[in-house]
Amino acid sequence: MAEEGAEKLLPDMKLSQYRYLLTVPSFDGKEEVKKQLLDAVLENKMVKFYEELCAQFHWDVDNAWVQESNKTNEETLKQLDEKIEDAVKNLGETEVRESNLAKAEFLLKIGDKVAAESAYRVTTEKTVALGQRLDIVLTLIRIGFFYNDKDLALRNIEKGMSLIEEGGDWDRRNRLRVYKAYYLMSIRNFEESAKLFLATLPSFSAEELFDYKKNVFYTTLTSLFCLDRVTLKQKVVDAPEVLTVISTMPALENLLNNFYNSEYQQFFVALASITDQMKEDPALQEHVKYFSREMRIRAYVQFLESYRSVQLKSMANAFGVTEGYLDKELSRFIYLGRLNCRIDAVGGVVETIRPDTKNAQYHNAIKQGDLLLNRIQKLSRVIHL
Repeated sequence: MAEEGAEKLLPDMKLSQYRYLLTVPSFDGKEEVKKQLLDAVLENKMVKFYEELCAQFHWDVDNAWVQESNKTNEETLKQLDEKIEDAVKNLGETEVRESNLAKAEFLLKIGDKVAAESAYRVTTEKTVALGQRLDIVLTLIRIGFFYNDKDLALRNIEKGMSLIEEGGDWDRRNRLRVYKAYYLMSIRNFEESAKLFLATLPSFSAEELFDYKKNVFYTTLTSLFCLDRVTLKQKVVDAPEVLTVISTMPALENLLNNFYNSEYQQFFVALASITDQMKEDPALQEHVKYFSREMRIRAYVQFLESYRSVQLKSMANAFGVTEGYLDKELSRFIYLGRLNCRIDAVGGVVETIRPDTKNAQYHNAIKQGDLLLNRIQKLSRVIHL
């Protein structure tokens, strides 16, 4: 069973997204986003978060509001502490836990990260039920995501995976896997991220983190990055879960279908559009250039698999770029060992080089044999001594 009132789980990840969008130079809707962000901050009396925002964006601080909100928050905290004290003296363990949890949730609501973390740790010590401990772990992971504290997120993901081994219901297990997929994507481990996104796609329920449409977006991007054509077709291109919403994301739909259908000129256009969208995503913005480069390499490899040799001009036309651009791009990737081909500059031809797998296996066997002999010789010397 999911956490009660899952649609209201804290922190509100939209506020973190708004905060990030205000840092994106190319984002046009800054005024509206700023208004929505400040409305939520003022409504919830998120004083510390408000002060962070003012310092980051050089906004004027409303000192009167800060003083009034601090006073109100202090009064509420005093009441919560009194309830904790009363529960400890007069009530049972359940009431003690619930009163501590109420304090932790209030601190998180008002944007006091440090105090909220501490309060949740105290609550964990008062918590016996596995499901409730997992709820706290999931909350701490979200706090890590909200404040871009990857260390906090990772520590609690690892803790959550350990707790899941003890048991845990299907919903919490599934949501934790989504959290882990999101974290792995944010640190550029797209392969492992794709596995988890695909595994949880049919049963996605982590809407407190992002909605289903965004989940399909992440699943498709990470899958495009690493899956072979057959698997991509089976798990993404023809997946009912993807087909239900991908038409509402034209750039993503074009990227996926044009890559799979080898429509490379349209694929390049879609790739440019998708990378613009990635710049507006806090988890993906650091990886825009990397993703774009790797997807271009995948497209070049896929194109060249069909040819022993091809005119540079024909290939440039297929990708909708100039010969000069393609020559420079291919040369760089060949030099880096990412493409198995060579360019005949005189003839204007790109020639593919088929990897000699048997020869590679032979050399690998010799190498492994040498390592084994060295180990045997070392062992024999030890035994002799």
